[in-house]
Amino acid sequence: MIKFRAWDKRSGIYLYDVQNASDMFSDVKNENGENTDCDEECFAGFLDDERYDVEQFTGLKDMNGKDIYENDIIKSNYKYAQPKVSQIIIENGNSYIQGEDLATGNEMLVSDHISEIKVVGNMHTNHELLEDNE
Repeated sequence: MIKFRAWDKRSGIYLYDVQNASDMFSDVKNENGENTDCDEECFAGFLDDERYDVEQFTGLKDMNGKDIYENDIIKSNYKYAQPKVSQIIIENGNSYIQGEDLATGNEMLVSDHISEIKVVGNMHTNHELLEDNE
């Protein structure tokens, strides 16, 4: 299922299911899963408004069953490596763990390591997690 969330820069909160926003109804939810009033009347409004950073769901869940979105921060627990904190990126329709291949520093497909990662935050509220890992 294709779904999106939007980081509201003004309010400092995530809005979920923004793909459901329409002129007739708004089924956009806040971080607590409650319906919320939002300024946008349709999904295109979120995409066109610089107030929001729109992030796509990867279609995958972490080892604890939590949805993984673009710009989430994950912690990997690989069998033969030290735990590492990384960011999720989406390029050309694929979701990757940024700079995660220990040998090359290249991105690795999230789907190849889904049982070894868990979401620990996101780029907007927990950016320091990446800084602490450097």
